[in-house]
Amino acid sequence: MAKILSVDQIRAADRYTIEHEPISSIDLMERASQAFVHWFINKFATDQIVTIYCGIGNNGGDGLAIARLLLKRQYDVKVIMVGDASKGSLDFKINYARWLDLDQPLTAINEAGDLPQLSSTDIIVDGLFGSGLSRPLEGLYYEIIHALNEMDATKVSIDIASGLFADKAAEGVIFQADYTVSFQLPKLAFLLPENAKFVGEWQVVDIGLSKEFVNSTSSQHTYLDHDEVAPLLRPRNKFDHKGNYGHTLLIAGSKGKMGAAILAARACLRSGAGLLTVLVPSVGLNTIQNAVPEAMAIADPCEDHISQVPEGLDAVDTVAIGPGIGQHPNTLAMLTQLLVQVDRPLVLDADALNLIGANRELLEKIPTDSILTPHPKEFQRLTKKFVDSFERLELQKRFTSKYNLTVLVKGAHSTITSRDNQIYFNSTGNPGMATAGSGDVLTGVVTGLLTQGHKPLTALQLGVYLHGAAGDIAAQQIGQNALIASDLIKSLPSAIRVLTK
Repeated sequence: MAKILSVDQIRAADRYTIEHEPISSIDLMERASQAFVHWFINKFATDQIVTIYCGIGNNGGDGLAIARLLLKRQYDVKVIMVGDASKGSLDFKINYARWLDLDQPLTAINEAGDLPQLSSTDIIVDGLFGSGLSRPLEGLYYEIIHALNEMDATKVSIDIASGLFADKAAEGVIFQADYTVSFQLPKLAFLLPENAKFVGEWQVVDIGLSKEFVNSTSSQHTYLDHDEVAPLLRPRNKFDHKGNYGHTLLIAGSKGKMGAAILAARACLRSGAGLLTVLVPSVGLNTIQNAVPEAMAIADPCEDHISQVPEGLDAVDTVAIGPGIGQHPNTLAMLTQLLVQVDRPLVLDADALNLIGANRELLEKIPTDSILTPHPKEFQRLTKKFVDSFERLELQKRFTSKYNLTVLVKGAHSTITSRDNQIYFNSTGNPGMATAGSGDVLTGVVTGLLTQGHKPLTALQLGVYLHGAAGDIAAQQIGQNALIASDLIKSLPSAIRVLTK
């Protein structure tokens, strides 16, 4: 489940599968409906009333097939149809006739006021519109979706929520699904934060679309799952030593913010860096040496903040800067000098990005292929205000290409852009990771991987995935609400072990 295809590409995959398997379109619809039902029966008991709302296109045809298959499994199924069946798609008409042959009731709705009232234990299945919708809903469909959203029942969408666009920003009324069951591949819209209330918990089910077609189809969007990331992790050799795994210089911390330096340092070492030197203000020297005994430390001449680029930059493989450094003018001067002196990719995070955002002329000085890891607000400071996540993705691609960087924008399904305009979405992580210091841990992990010789893009892909996987392991053990950044570091070895399997 690595590629994310557009609506047009999915349609082409349907056609290719129909022509080359070969299989009829109605049998492919049946296969998709069976995959949905397999998911459904493992999720919901037969004692719940299931009301399926069907349009007259292929999404409605799916809904009618699903209704028939659930009825055979002893579910109490009701079908509500919106639209003129005589104007429906061919496969809709076939499944419409099959439902009528069962001598089961079907209610045609002409007004939103005719909708049946449901209880909180009922299930609504949305089969009104699929991914082919290209304009906002209006008229009766608008009223029905609005009314359904007001009902206190569990809501499930077939393939995609009605009213939600797969490949562009949505507008108008949209079905608010608790669950979405997507056919074969995820939709781009599922991975963007403003659509969360329309998508709910999403699951992909395999409907047997041609793997040959999917594998040969190019896409700018990739979903980083276990199978995609696992081959990137390098095994260790018997006679390796610490020198084989790189020497990192981490520039971090200021008075009152030494925790950021500690978290980033520990995460860097846990991700496998061979050697680590941490540059801290004088006030933090004892703190970092006591908290991270495995690291070497350098004290900046300034007590409260970092003010000078240290000597010996040529002796280290990777330099990372940002966690907890603050935004003192002296620190800005130091950062400016560092950007000029270093001739290899840097890792820039947190206050380093805020300093650059406030002094954008520094963007031109960042070494090629450097890794930037802003959250959305930090990214906005580096670029400009964006209206929605679709616009942000385009902005992120242009920014990455313009400055020859590798950029991560953090969040649920964090997005990585490379210089060749590819976008990678992370599959791991959970809301428990929205806690102080989580980003500092990520900086350490990515830096540790980069210093071991991974290319910047690979270091980001691996680092983001492992960071999220560690969060998932920690959440399983202690719950999301209690999770803190240190738990991510504790769970990082388990995440790495799972990936190596």
